[in-house]
Amino acid sequence: MKSEDDSNPPQQSELPLPFPELAEDQPLMPARMINEYEYCPRLAYLEWVQGEWADSGDTVEGRYRHRRVDQPGTDLPAPEALEESPQLKARSITLSSNRLGLIAKMDVIEADGEHVTPVDFKRGKRPHVAHGAYDPERVQLCVQGLILREHGYLCEEGVLYFAQSKERVRVPFDESLINKTIAAVSGLRLIAQGGQMPPPLVDSPKCPRCSLVGICLPDEVNFLQQSDGALRPIAVAHEHALPVYVQANHAKVAKKGEVLEISVDDKPASHVRLIDVSQLVLLGSVYVTTPCLHELMKRDIPVTWHSFGGWFIGHSHGNGHKNVEIRTAQYRASFDAQTCLRIAKGVVKAKIQNSRTLMRRNWRAEEPSDTAIKDLKRYIDRVARVPDQPTLLGIEGGAASVYFQHFKKLIKHSSDNTSLSFDFTTRNRRPPTDPVNALLSYAYSLLTRAWTVTLSAVGFDPFRGYYHQPRYGRPALALDMMEPFRPLVADSSVLLAINNGEVQPSDFRSVSGSVALRPDGRKRFIATVERRLNQEVTHPLFGYRVSYRRLMELQARLLARFLLGEITDYPNFTTR
Repeated sequence: MKSEDDSNPPQQSELPLPFPELAEDQPLMPARMINEYEYCPRLAYLEWVQGEWADSGDTVEGRYRHRRVDQPGTDLPAPEALEESPQLKARSITLSSNRLGLIAKMDVIEADGEHVTPVDFKRGKRPHVAHGAYDPERVQLCVQGLILREHGYLCEEGVLYFAQSKERVRVPFDESLINKTIAAVSGLRLIAQGGQMPPPLVDSPKCPRCSLVGICLPDEVNFLQQSDGALRPIAVAHEHALPVYVQANHAKVAKKGEVLEISVDDKPASHVRLIDVSQLVLLGSVYVTTPCLHELMKRDIPVTWHSFGGWFIGHSHGNGHKNVEIRTAQYRASFDAQTCLRIAKGVVKAKIQNSRTLMRRNWRAEEPSDTAIKDLKRYIDRVARVPDQPTLLGIEGGAASVYFQHFKKLIKHSSDNTSLSFDFTTRNRRPPTDPVNALLSYAYSLLTRAWTVTLSAVGFDPFRGYYHQPRYGRPALALDMMEPFRPLVADSSVLLAINNGEVQPSDFRSVSGSVALRPDGRKRFIATVERRLNQEVTHPLFGYRVSYRRLMELQARLLARFLLGEITDYPNFTTR
């Protein structure tokens, strides 16, 4: 028979991992990561293990608030010398402990005799909660206290200073807080060693203000796992920075302060703030100074290189993304024939569906579009029964033949009788022999560049794909991911440019049977493509509106979630 005391047995606390002495090649765990783990284990895993980071208004303001305490100040004397330096304040002190496996950069350390007190600056107001502060901030401060003790200092408490309300909150380092801190350190170490990302929070009020919400995708992952519930449009922040194109021959791009200065033949031509630049796109012989390249790499702003005719050559960036887990999962899946076929079938099906939608929306011929629409529908139905990739390639080719056979019926008829006109008969390339094919090829080149940069930014290797076979210099994964977007972005931009008169037949030139855009026409067509990328569309699964530019990043991150096993299938984007 149980006694009254036995009816509610005490909960057994989680046994912490021991603190072994770290080897030289093992990284110390920052105190800030312990804060993140206590706040959200998934956030800590994304930042610490996968190397993800994104700024928000809160993080930028936090750095601004820390600008004074981040300046080096008085050094912290050794513990035995403290009595000789009463009432000492030391700023921006970094201490670590191999035994604890921790490192902390302390904003301020106040010394009074032999006692030291770490002071951690916070940007907001003091919260009116128990203990005067939230647990993540208290735990982070306790990590600093444990490190100070490890170095021989007498440290019994810390202080949290809230800059907005200018209040100080004492945080005693009692047994309860120390146990909570050690449990958080052990928990983060455990998930880091296990290599399994914690699940996202469910409908948590923490998510909307989190700077990594667009990377974590908590609502989207939960929705795809459970297929129910409403999604908050929290992962679709508007992107103000845009690509900067430079196509003038002998142009030079240099950095002056916070501005990119563009000159042609040593004469100023234009300038743009670095904060407004998402990537630098160079066409032809354009010179970029070394200091400019260094600054762009520091800011993770890629530079993409094109031939003067617009063909995508490659891109330059910094050290690359730290998320090795994504690339490991990408490579592992690329050697699994069934996974490759599964992804390829979804990509081809979505491409044909979007081609069918574009044709139905833009049909201009007098005869009805029923035959072409039904033919494409039959190809869509056949994709599900495909046994291998060669058969799938044949189905894609058949659907493309139907699509481009009727593509001329989407183009507005022109009465221009010049030698070059928008009369389209069949798809051809390498080289394109008419203006429409020249526009299509150039649009596909721009889309390939956009996907290559997006995939690199997310953490993928753009050159290892699942449908397109890896060949030297070909971004196979970028070509895979762009397939559903060819009709939605590239083909749609071509139709907009022609049917709205943004590009005229006189904007092209023909040399040795090859047709290409002239510089002015290219400039206007690039503007059409960029405008299309900024256009918002309602996501058919999630229900919120998102630009095509942001949608590409969203799809890349969903592919990562699929490859890492968080969702059971990769949801291709198809528009209604």
